[in-house]
Amino acid sequence: MLNLLFLSSNATSESIESSVSNPDSPISVEEIISKVVNWCMTKGVKLLIGVIVLFILFAIINSLTKSIKKRMLKKHRDETMTNVIFRISRIGLKAAVFFLFLGYVGIDTAGIGSIIASCAVAIGLALQGSLANIAGWCIIIFMRPFKLGDYVSCQGVDGTVEDIRLFYTYLRTPDNKIIMVPNGALANGNITNFSVKETRRLDHVFQISYADDVNKACTIIEQVIAKHPEVLLDPQPFVKMSQCDASSINITSRVWVKQEHYWDLHFALIQEVKEAFDANNITVPYNQIDIHVINEK
Repeated sequence: MLNLLFLSSNATSESIESSVSNPDSPISVEEIISKVVNWCMTKGVKLLIGVIVLFILFAIINSLTKSIKKRMLKKHRDETMTNVIFRISRIGLKAAVFFLFLGYVGIDTAGIGSIIASCAVAIGLALQGSLANIAGWCIIIFMRPFKLGDYVSCQGVDGTVEDIRLFYTYLRTPDNKIIMVPNGALANGNITNFSVKETRRLDHVFQISYADDVNKACTIIEQVIAKHPEVLLDPQPFVKMSQCDASSINITSRVWVKQEHYWDLHFALIQEVKEAFDANNITVPYNQIDIHVINEK
């Protein structure tokens, strides 16, 4: 009987050793559950703690960068540079925290860095045109041809600068449309900035008939201009006859105003000068052609 028990124990130990040494042997459900429980109790807990800390740090970074942005705006810092610093600091801090998280959970960050570098080279070769936009963004940020809120004319479009992003600059047109202008073309083209100076010159050309008195018309325009306190006296307003056109005499007026009064005064002068011309019988002529007929016998 003892011999039989000894033989059976030897057979059991041999079967266990053969199952361990043979990787092709089926794994039981109990072994899978045991491994899962063991992983959850060790690496799983570590991963869960890392994820929780990661989200907490992301929230702290968002709150910190937003508070810094608000303080910079309250101190009247430049809005363009404030937005750039805000985005770069937020993305950079989050990237650093994420790499620390990968190292904490046991992932080789050196290998990931090499993979990212290889992908960056491949993406750069595939998106050569977009790299020009990134270079243009750098030129716009450091050379500062305009800032947020400026009214500019560039690449055949006009609008107020809404945002300066990595690839495109966003312009809002007067009729509330958004135009995205590539930074590469924008940095290498002509840019007209209407908001840099505090004052602007407002030019108008008024047409009168050849039969009307030029001096009287100039006096009427000067009187209309003098009624508006928005018109700056230095430089002095200019009203002179500027051209003898085919069917009219042109009178040019030039006045200097502050930026915020430009468009209101522009439309007001056109309407009031027309009403003053009508009240004083000054004719605004239509385009006309004189035809002379010669009778030859």
